Amino acid sequence: MYETIQMLHSYWAYFVLIMLIAAVGNAIIGYATNRKFAVKDLRVSLFALIFTHLQLVIGIILYFISVKGFQMIQQNGMKLESADRLQALEHPVVGILAIVLITIGWSKHKKAQTDKRAFGKIALFYGLGLLLILSRLPWKDWWNLY
Repeated sequence: MYETIQMLHSYWAYFVLIMLIAAVGNAIIGYATNRKFAVKDLRVSLFALIFTHLQLVIGIILYFISVKGFQMIQQNGMKLESADRLQALEHPVVGILAIVLITIGWSKHKKAQTDKRAFGKIALFYGLGLLLILSRLPWKDWWNLY
């Protein structure tokens, strides 16, 4: 069960990254060209939001069925090796912060007075979320899945 959910979490991350890159790129282009915020722009941003929230749910399930993270923190406190600390603490916390930023961006874009500001909110908050996610991906483990 753990391995299946871990694989799902790892493979779903590709979709999340693709959607976030598409949403940020679309927002930057829309901002730079003063384009009208259309249905396509809304959908790209919404799908990125949905994909990241699904990733969060899968990640939370994975974290709680894997007592390894809890045990490592209880036994060693913050004196974990960097790879263990990344997986037990940094990856989940920074991932949650990234999704909070993405959700704030979605919320703020809806309240924006102009299309340019809507694109700006998406570009800023989704971009920050994407950077946080990229900063805490367990790259070494991720590439070793294959």
